[in-house]
Amino acid sequence: MFPADILLAYLAAVLLVVIAPGPDNILALSRGLSQGRTAAALSSLGAGLGILCHSVAATLGLALVLQTSPLAFWIVKAAGAAYLVWLGFKAIRSRNLISFVPAQQQPLRRVFLTGLLSNVLNPKPGLFVVAFIPQFVSAARGSVAEQMLVYGAIFAVLTTLIFTVLGCFAAQLSRALAKRPRVVLAANVGAGLTFVAAGVSILALDRRR
Repeated sequence: MFPADILLAYLAAVLLVVIAPGPDNILALSRGLSQGRTAAALSSLGAGLGILCHSVAATLGLALVLQTSPLAFWIVKAAGAAYLVWLGFKAIRSRNLISFVPAQQQPLRRVFLTGLLSNVLNPKPGLFVVAFIPQFVSAARGSVAEQMLVYGAIFAVLTTLIFTVLGCFAAQLSRALAKRPRVVLAANVGAGLTFVAAGVSILALDRRR
């Protein structure tokens, strides 16, 4: 059901997708910088579970609703864009997405939920899963639903692991950055602008793509 050559090609493609800069891995990096490895891992786990949710939705056909229903797609798109833009403005205004002051650090539960919601409410991963995973699925190799779920689970696990590694690497830099407030300010503004840009790009998203 999962030929080695197909699986290796899929793994290589997923690695490129996960490593590419985006709001989810920037969020994991930010958590690693400000709150350490545990926060980075929880944020990464949230992103991975978000990918898994999109994969299950695609398998069940829910993602097709977004492609065929303009109203449903608009609602999801607006919610996702609003959430990312809100995260961006909050990071720019409060400047505590990356913070070394204990009182300004986020509870770990909120860190996890933010990582999850930033992915689940973003329709881009859902549409990407619909367009990407079926390229490696074939009815001749068995259950299409089972293949979709397994490939989605692989995507989710790699997302969690790679984001965690990136976040832990960032955690190693925290001591050096704690002594450079201007760098921390620039990092907060940069992360905030990235979230805002991601939200704006969602508004321009076409459900047919």
